[in-house]
Amino acid sequence: MEKIDWKVSGMHCANCALSINKVLAKQGMQQISVNPISGHVSFNALPDSALQLPAAIKAVENLGYTVQAQGDASKNENAPTYRKLWRFWFCLPFTLLLMSHMIPALHIHWLMQPMVQLVLALPVFVVGMQYFGSSAWRSLRGGVPNMDVLIALGASAAFGYSTYGLFTSHPSDFLFFETAASIITIVFFGNYLEEISVHRTQAAINKLSHRQVVMANMIAYDDQHNENIFTVERSALRVGDLIMVRTGEEVPTDCKILSGDAEVSEALLSGESLPVPKKPGETLVGGSVMVNGQVKAYVQAVGNQTVMSGIVAMMKKAQAEKPPVQQLADKISAVFVPVVVAIALLTGLGNYYLGHHSVGTSLLRSIAVLVIACPCAMGLATPAAIAVGLGRAARYGVLFTNVSTMEAFARIKHLVFDKTGTLTTGKFTITNYGFFIDEQEGKMLVYHLEKMSTHPIARSIAAAWKTSSPMRWKTITEQKGLGMHATDAAGNTYQLGSKALLNGTYDGPEADVYLLKNGAVVGYINIADELRPEAAAVVDFCKRSGIETTLLSGDTQAKCAAVAQQLGIANVVAEQTPANKLAFITALTNREPTAMVGDGINDAPALAKATISISLSEAAQLAIQSASVVLTQSGLSQLPNAMLLGKQTYFTIKTNLFWAFAYNIVAIPVAAFGFLSPTFGALVMGGSDVVLALNSLWLGVKKLR
Repeated sequence: MEKIDWKVSGMHCANCALSINKVLAKQGMQQISVNPISGHVSFNALPDSALQLPAAIKAVENLGYTVQAQGDASKNENAPTYRKLWRFWFCLPFTLLLMSHMIPALHIHWLMQPMVQLVLALPVFVVGMQYFGSSAWRSLRGGVPNMDVLIALGASAAFGYSTYGLFTSHPSDFLFFETAASIITIVFFGNYLEEISVHRTQAAINKLSHRQVVMANMIAYDDQHNENIFTVERSALRVGDLIMVRTGEEVPTDCKILSGDAEVSEALLSGESLPVPKKPGETLVGGSVMVNGQVKAYVQAVGNQTVMSGIVAMMKKAQAEKPPVQQLADKISAVFVPVVVAIALLTGLGNYYLGHHSVGTSLLRSIAVLVIACPCAMGLATPAAIAVGLGRAARYGVLFTNVSTMEAFARIKHLVFDKTGTLTTGKFTITNYGFFIDEQEGKMLVYHLEKMSTHPIARSIAAAWKTSSPMRWKTITEQKGLGMHATDAAGNTYQLGSKALLNGTYDGPEADVYLLKNGAVVGYINIADELRPEAAAVVDFCKRSGIETTLLSGDTQAKCAAVAQQLGIANVVAEQTPANKLAFITALTNREPTAMVGDGINDAPALAKATISISLSEAAQLAIQSASVVLTQSGLSQLPNAMLLGKQTYFTIKTNLFWAFAYNIVAIPVAAFGFLSPTFGALVMGGSDVVLALNSLWLGVKKLR
C-alpha cells in the first residue's frame, strides 16, 4: 500500500469528515484518517494509485471540498473565513430592515408590506441557499447529511411558507421572511466566529510548520581553496553542504557544528526561552535562532527529514487520531441530522394536531428545532481540545505520538524509570580500569567494539579512548542487555559488556564493564555517572500525585539502590536483562496502569508493553519508535507537564462533550415546546460551537494542576 497525504479545504464539522471518509472508502482506500480541524486527510492506496487517485479526488470534490497540494495549502488557508464574513456583511442590512418592524420606535409601515419583505428577503435567501443549500445537497448525495441540511430546511420552510402566503387573502398572517433571513445571517456570523476559533487551535502547529523563505549562507571553495560564501534559499541545501550561521540568523536546517561556539534559542522547539550553549560536534536544529556567536556547520538533514518536520508530522498524525471517548460522539453525529429532521416533523404535526396550534405556530416550532440542533458541537468537541493540547505540549517540548496516551495519563498508578541515560545524564567518566593484555591493544579493542553501540556507556567510553588505529571485524553485533559481540579474521571472539557475560569462574576485581577474549576476561572498566538535576523533582511530583515509582535497570544492585535512595524512589529492581524487564512491565501493566521512561535499545521491548511509554529525544531510535510520548528537551524536566497536560486535555474533551450533548438534549425539547424562536435558536446554535472552541483554547493558557 502507498501512503497518501492530502490537504482538503472546506471542512467545518465531524459530518464533513465522515462524508470524505465514506467516499474514500468507496474508492477502495484503507486506513483513512480525516481531521476536520486541520483539513489533513491521509489514507493508504493500492500501488496503482495513479489510476485511483484522480477518481478519489473527483469524488471528494463532488461533495464540495477542494483537494489542495500540500505546498499550496497555506496560500488559501484563510479564504473560507473571509468568504463567510463577506456573506454575513452582505446579508446583514437586509436582515436588519426586515427585523426593524419588531422595534416599536422604528415601526415603519411600508416595511410590513408582503412584497417589500419578499424583495428584502430574496437576496439573503439566494446567498444562503447558494452556500447552505448546495452544501446540504452534496452531503445528502454523499450519504452523511451535515448541519447545513438543518439550516437549509429551516430557512426554506420559513421562506416557502411566507411566499405561499402572498397568494392568500391574508398574506400578513404568513409573514416569516425575517425568520428565514435571520437564520441565514446569524449562522454565517456564527460559522465565521467558529472558524476563527478553530484556526487558533492550530496556532502551535502552524508556527512549527511555517513556510516563509529562510536564507542560508552556503560555503564553497574554488580551485585555489579560497572560501566563498553566497546566499541561497534553504530549500536549495543538500545533505553534506557547508553553511555558516551568524548572530541573529535562523538556523536553516538540521546541521552539525564543525567550528565555533554559539548560544542558540530553541524556543520554537522546546518553549525554553533561555539560550542553549552549543560547541563543535553538537547539533543545531533547523528553526532555532543564533542568539550569540558564529559557527560553520555541515547539513545533516533537509526537507521532510529534519527534526522539525518530524515533530510536525507526528503532531498531525496524533491530532487526526480519535480517542475512545470520541467514538460515541461520531456514532451520534452520523445519524444526528435524520433524527433531528424526524423530531422537527413530529414537532410540527404534534403542535398542530395535538396542541391545536395554528399552522404558522407549528411551523415556527419545527423550524426552531431544525436550527437549534448542532451536530458540529459534538464533532468539534474532541479535535479542538486535542489540537490545543498537542500545540501546548509541543511548546513544552513534549510530543504525543498518539492521542490515547492523553486519556491514559489520567489513570496511571505506577511510573517505572530506567536508570542509565534516563535518571542519569548518560555522560560517563572512566574512574579506573585494568587489562591483562597490552594496555594499548586493550583500549583499541574496547574502542572498536564500543563505537558500534548506541548505549550511553558505550558512547562515553568510545569518546574517551578514540584511536586512529585500524581494526576490522569479521562480524559484530550488539546483544540487548549484554553488550557487544565480535569475531576477528583469525576467529577469535570478543565480548564487551556487563557481568552477565561472565560464566562464574572470574575472581578478579568487581567492575561495571568487562572485556572478554575467547570467553576469558582480559580487561575491566569502572565508570561513574551523574544524576540529572531535575530527577529528584520529577520523583517528588509522582509522590505528591499518588503515583508509585520503581527503578528498573540492568545495572548492579548496589548502584541502583544508591540512586533510588538519593531520589526517593520506592522500589528497586536491578540486574535485569531486556527479557526480565519485559516480563516485569508485562506483569505490572496487567495489574495496574503503568508508565515507563527509558532511553536505551534494551528498553524498547519493555517500553512497547507499558500502558504509556516515554522516551527522551536523545534516546536510541528503537526506544523512540516504541514510545507514545517523546520528551525533546531538558531531560525529564517536562515529564510532570506532559502528565498534567494529558489529564487536562482529557478533562477538556469530557467537558466539551458534556456541554455538546447537554446543549442538544435541553435545546431541542425547549424549541419543540415553543420557548425559543427560530431567530434566537440560530443565535444560540452558532454560539454553542464558539463556546466549545473557547473552552478548548482555555486549555492553551490555563494553569496546569
